[in-house]
Amino acid sequence: MLETLITSKTRLKLLTKFFLNPQAKAYLRELERSFGESSNAVRLELNRFEEAGLLNSSLEGNRKVFTANSKHPLFSNIHNILRTHLGIDRIVDEITGKLGNVKQVWLSGEFAKGNDSEYIDLLLIGTAIDQDYLEQLRVKASNLISRNILITLFTFDSFIVMKNKIKETDIFLLWESHTII
Repeated sequence: MLETLITSKTRLKLLTKFFLNPQAKAYLRELERSFGESSNAVRLELNRFEEAGLLNSSLEGNRKVFTANSKHPLFSNIHNILRTHLGIDRIVDEITGKLGNVKQVWLSGEFAKGNDSEYIDLLLIGTAIDQDYLEQLRVKASNLISRNILITLFTFDSFIVMKNKIKETDIFLLWESHTII
């Protein structure tokens, strides 16, 4: 659906890269390789986004590194549109409802890095999770959004150990319970 509104594939890839995960950052050549697009096409779109104030840039060595401008008035709207487009909002709503003691849901994998993928990798943090029901929900949500959903379960302690071993831009928090343990 979003492809009909945003006809530039490069622009859509950049929106996904920077606005799905607010911590994502990248430089021109990295984006060129990742997207399989010409550097000129990527540069043109980066310049447009930067001029519009949607992206910030800074120098890291001799590289101009881009990040989403999370203070831009449209940031949260774009972020929510992408979550809806990818079906992530529906997945989280389905999964956290009646599943057990879910405390957090994190996005990992290619989408967390801002790259499109046929897989949506979710990390569920909690205890006493009904795994049979989780599998039913995973299949239902996968069919609903036409993407494969991969789910990994963690206790809070095991997640902290794993999280300390990876870059903060490789995962991000989608949902957190606000109930007291």
